[in-house]
Amino acid sequence: MHVRSSPIFAAALLCLALLLGSAAQAQTIHASVEDVALRNGESVEYGDVYLIGANCSSLLTSAPEVEVMDGPPGVAVAIKRAMVVPRGHSCGRSVLGGKLFISAHGIDDYSYSPMVLRITYKTRSGNVQRSQHINVTLFP
Repeated sequence: MHVRSSPIFAAALLCLALLLGSAAQAQTIHASVEDVALRNGESVEYGDVYLIGANCSSLLTSAPEVEVMDGPPGVAVAIKRAMVVPRGHSCGRSVLGGKLFISAHGIDDYSYSPMVLRITYKTRSGNVQRSQHINVTLFP
C-alpha cells in the first residue's frame, strides 16, 4: 500500500521549523560543571553569563548581577563584566556579559551544601531573572 504525504502536512512542518529556528535563544549561564570544590581562600571562575537573541547579539544593556539566595556561610559570588563568546549556541562573536566567580573565605570545617543564585539581566524590555543551583564542597 502506498501512502502519499499531504502538502498541508509538509507546509505545517516547514512553518514549525521556521518558527523554532527564529525563536530567541537565551542562556542564563554557561558552565562546564555543576559541582564546585573550594579550599579556604580560593576563588574559581564558574562560567560565562550572557543573554543573546536569535542572531547571536546581546540583549543586555549592562553587565548581569548576581545574588546568593541560599548558600553556605563564607561563600561569595560575583560577576565581573566581560565580553564572552556564547559557543554553546554556535556564535563566533563576543557579546556583552560577564564571568561568574565563586570564592570561599573563613572556612573552618568541611561541608557540602547546595547554593542557589539569582542572576539579573538588564535588558531594554526590563529585568529578566534566572536562578542557578550549584553544589558546593568546602575544605578548610
